Amino acid sequence: MSTRIAFLRAINLGAKRKFPRDDVVAAVEGAGFTGVLTHLNTGNVRLETSMRAAARIEAALEAAFLADRGFEVPTLVLTPDELREVDAAATAIEHDGHHYVALLRERPAPEALAALQARAGEGERVVLGGRAVHLLVGPDGVHGTRLSNALVEKTLGTVATTRNPTVLRTLVERWCS
Repeated sequence: MSTRIAFLRAINLGAKRKFPRDDVVAAVEGAGFTGVLTHLNTGNVRLETSMRAAARIEAALEAAFLADRGFEVPTLVLTPDELREVDAAATAIEHDGHHYVALLRERPAPEALAALQARAGEGERVVLGGRAVHLLVGPDGVHGTRLSNALVEKTLGTVATTRNPTVLRTLVERWCS
């Protein structure tokens, strides 16, 4: 059995995408995974599985979530080593504004990354670090930038879900030791 960390995109946003933590745990366990833990109510899930391929794990989880909720829940899965790599990159970046981490299902092609970097506004940066792009924006955060999770997905052509570095650091400390 190996540990994986799953990140669910776009749950508990608005009235129609509710997916409480206990229901997430039940759905993950119902799909045959063990050792299930959650952190916050934003779709951070630790699980144990004998499956090796991330794509198989993602497909199993997405099918279970669709069956349970009746709506699609895009999910991406990282190994503890991959999450540590993303966290190390986040820790190494110095920036005075807000820092968001868009976790990626797949590493982007160089030309797609360049296209996303070209969309950054003045004083903003997009930095690849592990299976994530780090969105470094101004003091207004998401309210003052064009860099959004939707833009990341559209430009890079992969599922993405955004967390802040503090949450990722907590997950590394709790689940990747």
